[in-house]
Amino acid sequence: MLTDERRMALSDVLRPAAPPREIENVYTDDQRERLLDVVRTEGPWKLIIAQHFASADELIATMSGAFPDGFTPSLNLFLTPTFRGYLANYGAVLYPQLHDCFYNERFVELAKNYWNAEYAKPQMMLFNINGPCANRDPGHLDSPSFRGVRYENAPTWLCSVMGKSGLFGDYLIKMAQVITWFSLDTASGFTYWPDGPLRPPQRVLPPIYNRGVVVQNEMMVHRGEANGPLDRQIPAGLAFDTVFAGDATDRDQWLLKNGDDVIARHHTDELRFLVHWSAEVFADYDELKKNMEGSDDMTVEKAIDIMVDDLEGKGIKLDIPGEPLHDPAFISALNAAYDLGGPAAYPEEAPLSAFQPA
Repeated sequence: MLTDERRMALSDVLRPAAPPREIENVYTDDQRERLLDVVRTEGPWKLIIAQHFASADELIATMSGAFPDGFTPSLNLFLTPTFRGYLANYGAVLYPQLHDCFYNERFVELAKNYWNAEYAKPQMMLFNINGPCANRDPGHLDSPSFRGVRYENAPTWLCSVMGKSGLFGDYLIKMAQVITWFSLDTASGFTYWPDGPLRPPQRVLPPIYNRGVVVQNEMMVHRGEANGPLDRQIPAGLAFDTVFAGDATDRDQWLLKNGDDVIARHHTDELRFLVHWSAEVFADYDELKKNMEGSDDMTVEKAIDIMVDDLEGKGIKLDIPGEPLHDPAFISALNAAYDLGGPAAYPEEAPLSAFQPA
């Protein structure tokens, strides 16, 4: 059990380089239509959690807080109809029609200014999309990147626990995101904890249509908010293999499908469409060179050793199993040692969606 002092120390680790900076009119109408057209024509798209996590322990390790009392942790507990796809990755745009969206001069300047840095390079761009949707996420970190240990070569849960531990600041790659929402919902915004999750939250207020933030989401607990009518937020039949796709017969209709069975249908005006652009940022040329050369990189094995040694110094003995990256008991124990138990408070207007038994 973490002491209050330890919990506050861990909370203070989770503070971004600067508070989120709100921006308006992020994309042109033409860019928005091209972004949506990729979603419409290049799918179907899988659920976020179906893409990133093999167990509930891996998912919980990215969150701030545990599951509710009385529930056995399973991925079903967190099943909500939010889908994801990548538009650019590894510094390359995946769809040529989005070249100007990814290699975006305005975004690069916003990223550099956020960090007061000399250099930035676009790294990744993805979207999240859903119709009416609950949000059972108590708050999470986006996957941080460290020199040598990154989302490309390490599990999401490991990068998240490394970030929460506060032990790897010298290896943390500076990142900045431009996160934009297209949502007409008048109650659904964005909750974030810029001063740490034990301090009061703040919100980007709805409606959030073509509005965004410049932010370091790897080191700031945050969460989207539920949207749409309560009775439609979890469609009957939702499963881990449910997919999201455009309706080939109507550009303004979107389908949730299990195989050939349509379990829900949404109009474009009901969507919450998030576009996440991310860049790596470098204070100066020396930092850029060190990151690119790999002369001072961390390894997965060394990262685990550092955390296990740190915990041993605090009186917590963890044995490293043969397959530490996928051992549920080890993942759970390592996360618990660096998890402060969730945000202290949520906005009254944006509570955590109720959990329901599977």
